[in-house]
Amino acid sequence: MIDPIFHSAAQDFEKALKHLKEEFSRLQVGRANPSLVEHLMVEAYGGQQPIKNLASINVPEARSLSIQPWDKSVLAAIEKAILVSGLGLNPINNGAALLINIPSLTEERRKELVKIVNKLSEEARISIRAARQTAHDKFKSLKQEKQITEDEATGAEKKLQDKVDEYNKKVADAAKAKEEAVMTV
Repeated sequence: MIDPIFHSAAQDFEKALKHLKEEFSRLQVGRANPSLVEHLMVEAYGGQQPIKNLASINVPEARSLSIQPWDKSVLAAIEKAILVSGLGLNPINNGAALLINIPSLTEERRKELVKIVNKLSEEARISIRAARQTAHDKFKSLKQEKQITEDEATGAEKKLQDKVDEYNKKVADAAKAKEEAVMTV
């Protein structure tokens, strides 16, 4: 009875950590990375589509991206999506593809990115706490229904807290690594 609850909570912790790492990969740190733009939504074919469904995204050099749509008719829509994304990127349209030079980061932008890193890591910790609370409530319910003993509930909660601490450390380590990457000139 306890193991499925514990397993479900651990899966939720893992999802929170995975989401955090995906968000971190989207942060611009002065190096080109397809994940920077691949999730941007483009108005194409009568609906919203992510760029990665409409074009190939390549990294020809460490500080530039090349976006080549499979259908040239969506080139202008992709360019518009990048311009309005708020990423501060200015694509160069050569008629067949978009070239994006990734600007070097200013000290001010680096500090903004560190704040974003801290905000994202706090959101991950909140998700972990919410999953812990859900599992804790289930343990409490089982104890009240006399399906588990007091000792089993206490042991399960301790085991759960150990797992929470482990994932909070993983979040802190990921945030620290990303912060160092952002602040490295």
